Amino acid sequence: MTLYQPFLDYAIATLKERLPDLQDYPIPEGFASKSAIVGKGAHQNEVVTTSYGYQSAKLRQIRAAHVQGGSSLQVLNFVIFPKLHYDLPFFGGDLVTLPGGHLIAIDMQPLFRDDPNYQHQYTKPVLPIFEKYQPDLPWGGDFPAEAQQFFSPAFLWTRPKENALVETHVFNAFKDYLQAYLDFCDRAEPITDVSQLAEIKAAHLRYLRYRAEKDPARGMFNRFYGSEWTEEYIHGFLFDLERKL
Repeated sequence: MTLYQPFLDYAIATLKERLPDLQDYPIPEGFASKSAIVGKGAHQNEVVTTSYGYQSAKLRQIRAAHVQGGSSLQVLNFVIFPKLHYDLPFFGGDLVTLPGGHLIAIDMQPLFRDDPNYQHQYTKPVLPIFEKYQPDLPWGGDFPAEAQQFFSPAFLWTRPKENALVETHVFNAFKDYLQAYLDFCDRAEPITDVSQLAEIKAAHLRYLRYRAEKDPARGMFNRFYGSEWTEEYIHGFLFDLERKL
């Protein structure tokens, strides 16, 4: 059992329970699973990347990338993109374990960060969850200024030192954020205003282009699987909206 497998198992079970219309989302050929042997001699290790994809009536793409490379390399990237006729935020869970420690980022990333009404609707209800975990999962420090526009005031960004914190407090926070997100989905009504729909589409593309361009996993995937596979994985699966449009 790897560190983030329980997170993935919980997320998939919860989606199936909460979204009766859940269906598979197509994963392009060559991306469902990929492995590579890295290192030399006694330090040689297999790295396996497994991908998962789902969709529902209100959610365009629910996808996970799970990287397992031994005790010092564990990654789960779990993201939900709503369909373009809802004003729902994105759900993002980046759970990363590297030789230097753990990097945890969980958020409902707003489409319109500077809109007070939007923040009232989608951030205010999540702030109590954020505050509940602050004592055990304090702020993780510097974050790129250009990225700040894409995160909410309830952004849980932390660098826990011990595995036990990840297995308990981080796992519980992940559960709480995901359940709150699915509560938003339950209540979401389709947007019909043409100008609002255009703003939503622009916000999706702005976010996806930024994430695809700045994907922190690019260097890791390049090293393991080569640049051709990596770029196709990023643009053809992880952030595929432009191609779908």
